Amino acid sequence: MPELVAIDAAQGPALPGVLERIWSHGDAACVVDDRLDGAARATQLAALAPTRRVGDDGDEARWDGGVGVEPGDALVVATSGSTAAPRAVVLTHAAVAASAQATSARLRVDPSADRWLCCLPCAHVGGLSVVTRALLTGTPLEVHRRFDPDAVRDAATGGATLVSLVAAALRRVARPLAFRTIVLGGAAVPAAVPANVVATWGLTETGSGVVYDGVALEGVDVAARDGELYVRGPMLARAYRDGTPIDAVGPDGTRGWLATGDAGRVVGGIVEVFGRLADVINTGGEKVWPADVERVLLTHPAVEEVAVWRRADAAWGERVVAWVVPRGAPPTLDELREHVADALPRWAAPRELVVVASLPRTASGKVTRRALDASAHPA
Repeated sequence: MPELVAIDAAQGPALPGVLERIWSHGDAACVVDDRLDGAARATQLAALAPTRRVGDDGDEARWDGGVGVEPGDALVVATSGSTAAPRAVVLTHAAVAASAQATSARLRVDPSADRWLCCLPCAHVGGLSVVTRALLTGTPLEVHRRFDPDAVRDAATGGATLVSLVAAALRRVARPLAFRTIVLGGAAVPAAVPANVVATWGLTETGSGVVYDGVALEGVDVAARDGELYVRGPMLARAYRDGTPIDAVGPDGTRGWLATGDAGRVVGGIVEVFGRLADVINTGGEKVWPADVERVLLTHPAVEEVAVWRRADAAWGERVVAWVVPRGAPPTLDELREHVADALPRWAAPRELVVVASLPRTASGKVTRRALDASAHPA
């Protein structure tokens, strides 16, 4: 049985070579988030369940309690854990190759002219898919230890043409137009983005983004049933690490689909994603999607970062609450309510404002809505 080798080392330029070596031995790889320690690290390792470990010294050693993988498996990747405890997803070599080919074709990647920059955590699919995409297409690649806006600027100046970012990182990049293309995923896309940004939607289970600017990649089917989005395509994961298959019955009555847990619709071939089904706020009988409100609030000049979530309300059932990291002087609740009401129905406007210095995020950069009350630090 093939091994699962955990790359438990500082992220950097050596990572692609380590991954290729593991694959050359017929084994699969997983990347441990090098920023985690204590209970968080133990939780991720338990979800990954590797059989061997390779550290900064490059030497492999047995890891007790791990479980092997199936022939043909390439990667085991932890989910972000933004709405629940993280799980691990098993991706085959065929799925990883299908993702690399479809995404590269959509982005018109030219290995003789382009160079990828990986500056997101490779412990999650947003960063790791950049590495695998570059390896499988022979495209030059630069891997950073972590996101640093100055290093990203220098990479673009030095010839990097393609980069994958999340919205919080994009806001810190001084010269985004220096890249040919910025692939943006992981969170709600801001209302206004540079012309070279391609907004993506996907999950760990889909191996990376499968919808680019609202249009599914070649070979990918997206459909909706009862308000939930389903996906089918050759890049879908084989199963979860605990053995649970990824093989739901889709809207057409056949198997082989992934029930994403995201709400949305498909109209005229265009995929619209509203947010996680579990995230919808029911206020006064109306449904409010936090991502919609966040997109509007981010256009307010006094808002640097924002997360929208709910609190119980005696009159409305649930009320919309905005946690705001201000840009300069904090805005008032009335200002934000009017700002939202100009773009969305008035019931979507926040009824409470919490001004904070930071927002709780997962290791992959997604806001952990359920941790807002407990983890956000007052400004």
